[in-house]
Amino acid sequence: MSLFALGLNHHTAPLAVRERVVFHVERMREALSEMRSGLASEAAILSTCNRTELYLAAERPPSAFAEWLAQYHRVEPSELQRYLYTLPREQAVRHAFRVASGLDSMVLGEPQILGQMKDAARAAESAGTLGTVLHKLFQRSFAVAKEVRSTTSVGTASVSMAAAAVKLAARIFPSLKDQKALFIGAGEMIELCATHFAAQGPARIAVANRTLQRAERLAHRFNGEAIELKVLAERLHEYDIVVSSTASSLPILGKGLVERALRSRRRRPIFMVDLAVPRDIEPEAAELDDVFLYTLDDLAQIVSENRDSRRSAVEQAEVIIETQVGQFMHWMQARESVPLIRALRDQGEHARRQELERALRCLQRGDDPASVLEGLSQGLTNKLLHAPTRALNDAAGEERRVLAEVLSRLFRIK
Repeated sequence: MSLFALGLNHHTAPLAVRERVVFHVERMREALSEMRSGLASEAAILSTCNRTELYLAAERPPSAFAEWLAQYHRVEPSELQRYLYTLPREQAVRHAFRVASGLDSMVLGEPQILGQMKDAARAAESAGTLGTVLHKLFQRSFAVAKEVRSTTSVGTASVSMAAAAVKLAARIFPSLKDQKALFIGAGEMIELCATHFAAQGPARIAVANRTLQRAERLAHRFNGEAIELKVLAERLHEYDIVVSSTASSLPILGKGLVERALRSRRRRPIFMVDLAVPRDIEPEAAELDDVFLYTLDDLAQIVSENRDSRRSAVEQAEVIIETQVGQFMHWMQARESVPLIRALRDQGEHARRQELERALRCLQRGDDPASVLEGLSQGLTNKLLHAPTRALNDAAGEERRVLAEVLSRLFRIK
């Protein structure tokens, strides 16, 4: 059974491809169960706005999972293949540690990915696909992330998507204090964005969500208004800034709806940020003259501006990760030796029982106990040393030299 990771992310695939292979929360258990049935012994799926990755412990080759991924999302395998990466064993471990620590994120050091990895582990555990190897991998990833964040400044200097969105909005509007902001969704990303925009003191804040109660809870934090998604068509024109991040599988704001809002606004511009994958806002809305629409990929350049200042912190984090990778691989190798150790012990136990039974028969017969014990010790020694002695006698040349070194090390012969 091999450990490996397979997937694509913002480094290898554009948003248009990433959004086609998203695993939605409500179907995660079904997907994991499907992989468990004949494909993988252990499986976990990490699916976020920036990546879709399968972490696997399986006997089947990675190509089988690449085909499954394409088939599951109804994408041509040849179309998907050029965006995929496969990371075997040690590379997969290193990648998991870097992802959890925020070193592989579009926003260097961003903390949300750690929570998303924990969600992936919980989903796999719930589906019964988180076995010994992946459980160890994820738990170690969480511990490494904690160490990186507590001993380096990678996380403290992070520029979030939310901060980048505020920076972009400031390029469109002279002052955010005169603008009205609408946030669509009520998850962690929207909460972060609302917090950043609220700090700029906008004229009004509103939160729209399918569940009005969740919208009310978030809106209350910012003295804002909660509205239902179904009234967006009637209310969209009121807002200068629109930030959306939901788990919807279909766009929430179409080009036509945005165009009608613009007419009501008398062509006053709308700044829009779509942080969802798949996208919440139809890409065609960007074609409208007074719409400034930005996606996750559009924010990448702004986010990267602070990376140079964090190079030293990243180097420190990489040292921590390399040490932990070595320890994990040592655990993996020790685990792989368990069957051999068990077989050696079974063989030794079989020899012990044989000699013990022979000694007991001799004692019952009335033989001298001292002679019986001597025979027991000699017989056990001969049985245990027979196989390595014969292997050494049968070997020749380089093989004999290597075997001699191994036996000397095993039996600690100086």
